[in-house]
Amino acid sequence: MGEPAQAVPTWEFASEVCVGFVGADGVRRLGPPARYWGEPFERASPARKFTAFKGQKNFTGDYWAVTSRSVVGYESWVERDAAMALDFDPAVVDPASQPFRLIWPDGDREREPTPDHFARPADGTGVVVDVRPQDLVDEEAAAVFAFTARICESVGWQFRLVGDLDQPFRANPRWPARYRHPRCHGAAVADRLREVFTEPQLLLAGAVRAGDRLAVQPVLYHLLWQHELTADLVAAPLGATTVVRLAARRGS
Repeated sequence: MGEPAQAVPTWEFASEVCVGFVGADGVRRLGPPARYWGEPFERASPARKFTAFKGQKNFTGDYWAVTSRSVVGYESWVERDAAMALDFDPAVVDPASQPFRLIWPDGDREREPTPDHFARPADGTGVVVDVRPQDLVDEEAAAVFAFTARICESVGWQFRLVGDLDQPFRANPRWPARYRHPRCHGAAVADRLREVFTEPQLLLAGAVRAGDRLAVQPVLYHLLWQHELTADLVAAPLGATTVVRLAARRGS
């Protein structure tokens, strides 16, 4: 067997990498990541403009994130759902879009990828997200994603490559997301739902038990979004027969 691999000191492997971004103060900055990695990228402006034009095949827009009370830009439905997934993640407090560019020399050219999303978890680390369906990840793109992942790993951040979002665990948050806004929280109805779902119930049956279904269901979905109620969102699509229960209190 060969000699064990030696740990690479942070940034030694990426000594020629630069990060470019527009800070929360509106000032453009460019320099080594070691200098800027502590910046609040969740407050940065997008590193490049979102474009829209007649005949465009992809869809651009803004997703309003509950966690940050701000909009997160996207350039496709898949990017929108990726932003939604970050917003739904209880560990994330601040999602943002295209927070910076990473620049490094690669032979006779420069690589300048802009990750699609950034999120600040509650523990203060970072999550960098790139969105690309798996069948569109060619050898060149895979190399870029691998290098980005290595940079993130070196400072204790996560890197996520998000592809197909049609699986239940990715598609299921879409419906509760319609009711994510605090205006969908009715205190009296919420209390009744917490009481009903103390014991696991089918979603629709529990809503009927709680009162007028049309008035109850928006609050029910809001509580699912808030993780006050919980359900298996991995195994199957969310629907009337999904088993819903009161979430365990944190720390209990």
